[in-house]
Amino acid sequence: MLYGFYFDPTYILVIIGVVLCLMASARVNSTFRKYSKVSSNSGMTGAQAAERILESQGIYDVTIQHIGGELTDNYNPKTKVLSLSDSTYGSTSVAAIGVAAHECGHAMQHHRGYTPIAVRNALVPFANWGSRLSWLLIIIGILFYGQGTGQTIIYIGIFAFSLAVLFQIVTLPVEFNASNRAVRVLENTGIFGSTELKYTKKVLGAAALTYVAAAASSILQLLRLVILFGGRDND
Repeated sequence: MLYGFYFDPTYILVIIGVVLCLMASARVNSTFRKYSKVSSNSGMTGAQAAERILESQGIYDVTIQHIGGELTDNYNPKTKVLSLSDSTYGSTSVAAIGVAAHECGHAMQHHRGYTPIAVRNALVPFANWGSRLSWLLIIIGILFYGQGTGQTIIYIGIFAFSLAVLFQIVTLPVEFNASNRAVRVLENTGIFGSTELKYTKKVLGAAALTYVAAAASSILQLLRLVILFGGRDND
């Protein structure tokens, strides 16, 4: 049984997932670098654009801060802090402003009570628990596979992993919606013209692919676990 677990054809599912994630990561990095070299006509930095966007939406209780790293930008709905990375905060590029606008999109979602982001936020502790404990439970289940409790422990591990997969799936509409909001607000505020909007759509589109790849990879992992351990009670 253990031999089958370590040397089975279902590893192709893992390999496909890894390849998808690597391709998506390479795409977003290359696209961001390309449009990081294109300065916006407004001359605004990512931080300035974010401030203007939030004000245009009547959002005045969100703090904009600078954090280290590249593409580590995020919005924390609990603290209402919008964090912009080194590559975004002080940059006047089309790519930087597009990313800043995307994070503002999350703030806009939170401000307006967008249901999918509320669902995603509610899933965070369960997803964290699932991703941390799932493989430990599965390994323990394998060790006790010959006993009655082994299969049950494995099933619990698969269920825990499915919570992390569900989080990845729910994340997709949240991220796509944030990008759509970003494009609309950049156009409505006049921060970007038509050409700049076309460029930022490419940046945000490439970023969206990373979430799609992550979700696909997680689904493939879950499928592999089901194939390996589903319905083995009588083996």
